[in-house]
Amino acid sequence: MKKLFGFILASIFAFSVHAQSTQKISLEDIFVNGTFRAQSVYGLRSMNDGIHYTTMENRAKVVKYSYKTGEEVEVLFDITKVEDAAISSFSNYEFSDDETKILLTTDVNSIYRHSFTSEFYVWNSVTKELSQLSDKGAQQLATFSPDGDRVAYVRDNNIFIKNLKFGSTSQITTDGKFNEIINGAPDWVYEEEFGFNKAFWWSPDSKFLAFVRFDETKVPEFSMPMYAGGSPELTANNLYPGEYTFKYPKAGETNSTVQVLSYEIKSKSTIKVDIGEDINIYIPRLKWTPDANDLVVMRLNRHQNKLDILYVNPYTGDSRPILTEKNDRYIDESFLDAFTYLEDGSFVINSERDGWSHLYLYDKQGFEVAQLTEGEFDVTDFYGYDAAKKVYYYQAAAESPLRREVYYISQDKKQKGKLSTQEGTNSAVFSTNFKYFINYFSSAKIPNYITLHENKKGEQIRFLQDNTVLKNTLKLMKIPQKEFFSFTTSEGIELNGYMIKPVDFDASHKYPVLMTQYSGPNSQSVSDSWGRGIGWNEYLAQEGFLVVCVDPRGTAARGEDFRKVTYQQLGKYESDDQVETARYLGTLNYVDAANIAIWGWSYGGFMTLLSLEKGGEVFKAGIAVAPVTSWRFYDSIYTERYMRTPQENPEGYDDNSPLSHAGDIKGQLLIIHGSADDNVHTQNTFEMTEKMVQAGVQFDMAIYTNRNHGIRGGNTSMHLYTKMTNYLKDKLK
Repeated sequence: MKKLFGFILASIFAFSVHAQSTQKISLEDIFVNGTFRAQSVYGLRSMNDGIHYTTMENRAKVVKYSYKTGEEVEVLFDITKVEDAAISSFSNYEFSDDETKILLTTDVNSIYRHSFTSEFYVWNSVTKELSQLSDKGAQQLATFSPDGDRVAYVRDNNIFIKNLKFGSTSQITTDGKFNEIINGAPDWVYEEEFGFNKAFWWSPDSKFLAFVRFDETKVPEFSMPMYAGGSPELTANNLYPGEYTFKYPKAGETNSTVQVLSYEIKSKSTIKVDIGEDINIYIPRLKWTPDANDLVVMRLNRHQNKLDILYVNPYTGDSRPILTEKNDRYIDESFLDAFTYLEDGSFVINSERDGWSHLYLYDKQGFEVAQLTEGEFDVTDFYGYDAAKKVYYYQAAAESPLRREVYYISQDKKQKGKLSTQEGTNSAVFSTNFKYFINYFSSAKIPNYITLHENKKGEQIRFLQDNTVLKNTLKLMKIPQKEFFSFTTSEGIELNGYMIKPVDFDASHKYPVLMTQYSGPNSQSVSDSWGRGIGWNEYLAQEGFLVVCVDPRGTAARGEDFRKVTYQQLGKYESDDQVETARYLGTLNYVDAANIAIWGWSYGGFMTLLSLEKGGEVFKAGIAVAPVTSWRFYDSIYTERYMRTPQENPEGYDDNSPLSHAGDIKGQLLIIHGSADDNVHTQNTFEMTEKMVQAGVQFDMAIYTNRNHGIRGGNTSMHLYTKMTNYLKDKLK
């Protein structure tokens, strides 16, 4: 009887596994249920001793762990144990430098891509007190002073400093006003294109707070209608639409005028820093030298091909240049965060001066000491300097543009090697003393695998996340796999790509093709990484489409010339390469050359339109989501970095604008936009559709009410991807 019962159970299990293995991917799995969402490790902080780290757990606790054993050492903070606590959870935390205080972030409300308002609370582990930072309204960017005695923050475009010892608050600026003056936080275009949301910096000795003041009074405004909507509902707009107006400098238009100011805590005085007479510049970052003697100002010209590093006396505001970085085309924005000071005042930069992104060491006076890395590959991240071992840690695409590895090297090159061991995409987070590191690994076939290593020879101590649940789910389903390939265009350019073949692929059958791409400058879509994992591409392959992605010229990890060939003519070479890709695919025996479509979002939408205009004979259909249709409509910093201004380069703007060739579209087109896109304005789509109307080109269109550039919220993603899926199934027959 037991044997029979066991046989029945085994049979039931086998049937269950077989049934699950034939289960199909659904859009609900991807966009609602998160069935294929890879887990990661978040909120991890290395402690000062370098042998412990902390994590945030259940949005309620900060827990201390041992790197070596992985065992919990201590609960440093637990909101559920605080009597009469004003909050029940928090979404982020930061320690003071001495780790006796914790700054807790609650009630977050997004503003733009990086910026948000929040209510902040301070936990004092010595006095066991939890206190609200301010009860005068939501704050931004709360930051401990290095000595832990104060917290600086921004509210209503002004800077405040709270003295934690006495509970008093000082208002440092008073002229802040929406759409006019911003103190201590970047304006829209700085935040979006220089990738930061805080524009103030404490000196290491806590004596000064340096900040950038943005005067956007003369910057042109852009307005977007806001409707009642439904997710969320703006009830004030139920009858008459509202309007959101903000400062947005388009290419060639007036930018904010910036000032750098130094506020001395003791005297409560503010002085203006000398950054030169030219007001048509950018200040994308400030820093301080480790000894706190000098404020460091990064001054970038409007063409973004000359960056000056200025040292400033914080008492007087007097400045002197230390280093100037120049480039024939433009200085990539990655230079800004790669610029790193070492304890002795020397610093490391990442420069493209030899045609590849490499690390260089400078002494404290600004004289080059050594080129740390060299070769025909790009360094893609700098992790820091280990003073004990005298080695520098970095990430690079040294083995293939598709992959990333973690390396170390000494100044004399006698010590060098690779810390990562798996082939795919690796990145590292080191403990404060570089004794340990956490390696984040994934590949096209392996979801996030996060491991802890002792930094001797990179030995793995244990794994922190291996996504076992997701891996088991994938085993029980027939998931289409990425296959990498390359081909050479008619111009002799080798391009990298991947394809996802339909389930039960039959090489004797001809399949419709969807080309997916982004194609923007220094971007990369074709990489040996898990990325967003199982998603719409795999769903479409399951539904019988061959999904193909190719990175064109202008994309990342193949050297400066490949990356910057698009300078002053965005769209030209990228769209040529996408058309070449479609033609190449049409030569494959298993491709239905009469049924090829292309789609993309943002820059990818721009590319979709240009490709349809150039390759009318090879594309049957296209989907352009939130597309740029003229770089004249896009922001100054991004656009001018690659195109200069419209006044200087009118042909570059207009020759490669989809608006100029709207009548050349032959394939079927679906164009989609969010009505409240603050980034790529709906203006782009409206102007494009009007051009097509007047040219007699038919198209389909969808506008998503009150949605921004991401077009998300409520049921929006499900609706959007269902619409696009149905469109492809209808047009590629």
